[in-house]
Amino acid sequence: MGGLALLARAAGHRVTGCDVNVYPPMSDQLRAAGIDLIEGFDARQLRLRPDLFVIGNVVTRGNPLMEAILDAGVAFISGPQWVGEHLLRGCWVLAVAGTHGKTTTSAMLAWVLDAAGMAPSFLIGGVPQDFGVSARSCGSSYFVIEADEYDTAFFDKRSKFVHYFPRTAVLNNLEFDHADIFPDLTAIETQFHHLVRGVPASGRLIVNETDDALKRVLARGCWSDREAINVDRGWHAVDVVEGEEHEFDVRYGEQQFGRLKLPLAGAHNRANALAAIAAARHVGVRPETALEALAKFTGVKRRLEVRGRRAGVVVYDDFAHHPTAIATTIAGLRKRVGGARILAVLEPRSNTMKIGAVKAALPGSLQGADRVFCYGAREGKYALGWEPAEALAPLGAKAVSLHQIDALVDAVVAEARAGDHVLVMSNGGFGGVHAKLLAALEERDAQARAA
Repeated sequence: MGGLALLARAAGHRVTGCDVNVYPPMSDQLRAAGIDLIEGFDARQLRLRPDLFVIGNVVTRGNPLMEAILDAGVAFISGPQWVGEHLLRGCWVLAVAGTHGKTTTSAMLAWVLDAAGMAPSFLIGGVPQDFGVSARSCGSSYFVIEADEYDTAFFDKRSKFVHYFPRTAVLNNLEFDHADIFPDLTAIETQFHHLVRGVPASGRLIVNETDDALKRVLARGCWSDREAINVDRGWHAVDVVEGEEHEFDVRYGEQQFGRLKLPLAGAHNRANALAAIAAARHVGVRPETALEALAKFTGVKRRLEVRGRRAGVVVYDDFAHHPTAIATTIAGLRKRVGGARILAVLEPRSNTMKIGAVKAALPGSLQGADRVFCYGAREGKYALGWEPAEALAPLGAKAVSLHQIDALVDAVVAEARAGDHVLVMSNGGFGGVHAKLLAALEERDAQARAA
């Protein structure tokens, strides 16, 4: 919704927005663009008399402003529908879908198209480091969009991406998530089937054909050209070297296009890069050009982003909030740091986590860390309906569960030593824990020097 607001502002509209606890980096972007942020959902915002209320999917019945909008009978629309009707119509839309990797792959694709001189518009669910913003409008005929499977709005329970009708669609992977709105994986597969139905015959699907769920989606029907990634007959990586550097040769079938030195670690980022290369080629970008661009790609904020170094300890911020993403993030960091200790600091904050739908998979996903610190709120909006200590019991003494952020910071700082890597994972602000950790590490170091 923040990115959408930026695009509406760029289109010449006066834009205001309201939410609870808007936090950086999005809040910084919005204020820099001259967008007024209003705390809360007070019904008095009707006095602004906007031409249109654009509603995000966190708004529910009972929300005081939404109830006032309904009572007043004023115009409103969902965010994804507004995007589809006002921004995407007439564009060559490149949409990136999947349970994991959407943000990074979208950012990679936008970066490649930009390097090729296409100046794409984009709307991405994170902030690409190379652009510094999550959304921009260039008046280009190409539009890169992160295609989320979460529901559209309280009045439209279809996935957001059904409004986008892409000409190029990337399907990265698919597994069960969003347990608060989907009863099972089959229900999510149905939504992906709807996305596939909206791709024209002249369009193309870029599909991870190692994924069984995506195979089932395509078995329901496919009306477009398609290219595979991660299989030998499609786009794949060979001669992989991964450690302090990550490089590999890029091939499509038997055809080799060159060697990519990718700044990002992990098999998941190889797959993301292959998908971006394939999607870019569909709009005419030579793979060799894509390789040159991706060698300079610096990543996305909150994806293994280094937040600071204190007392020889590196603190990272990552958006991982699903067991698969947690395991993948830890594995990627492990490739980068070798045998150095990884201290994983987790906030199970997503709706799927809160209700405990995937808690049984957590111990396995955290196995690659040397120590685990889990924060479980007992009160408030993000309170867990389960006890983290019980769920993490299979990890034994290397896992600690705490219910207060300050206690969590104290525990991590007491454990951390020079050479460690503290990996903080949450899909929210986590109470500013990153800054608190860095400040506490600095204070501990200063006290040690003084002594």
